Amino acid sequence: MHDLPALAPGLVAVTGDEGTGKTRLLRRIGEKIPGALWLDLSLPGQDELTPQQVWDALRPHCPQWDAQLQHDLAEALDLLQHQGKQLYMLSRGSRRKVALVGLLAGGARVTCIDQPFAALDAASCNVLRDFLHDMAGHASRTWVVADYQADPALPWALQVCLDEEGKS
Repeated sequence: MHDLPALAPGLVAVTGDEGTGKTRLLRRIGEKIPGALWLDLSLPGQDELTPQQVWDALRPHCPQWDAQLQHDLAEALDLLQHQGKQLYMLSRGSRRKVALVGLLAGGARVTCIDQPFAALDAASCNVLRDFLHDMAGHASRTWVVADYQADPALPWALQVCLDEEGKS
């Protein structure tokens, strides 16, 4: 298992093929580093909840929660029309957007995002990319983004590439 990388503020890309341990590493960061936040973007076991209920359940665990940012992201990601729907009624992409709003509005010192662009439409990918680009220079927050490859449009402070054994 890959050792936890030293995480300075900014954007950190964790890349690798399927089965290299990207998700396992993000989970471990979320469990071991104080102030870190990781969510399974598919929101398993939460089918009966509405987006607002998901965010309301997450908020007590996130002392730096930004309600205005939550609203702005929900609007930008076209989720306002779905706020009264239960998650099982949403597409995979919309469900992932609900989780992304929670992660981004959570205000965690370290935010772990696993394959953030999967199942998102182009407009939502642009919203997320713009958000991460704006956060890249944040003085005290770290964004750990796992995917098959690092998005070339983002200014990565660190890139960690995992091989088949989950080692960099």
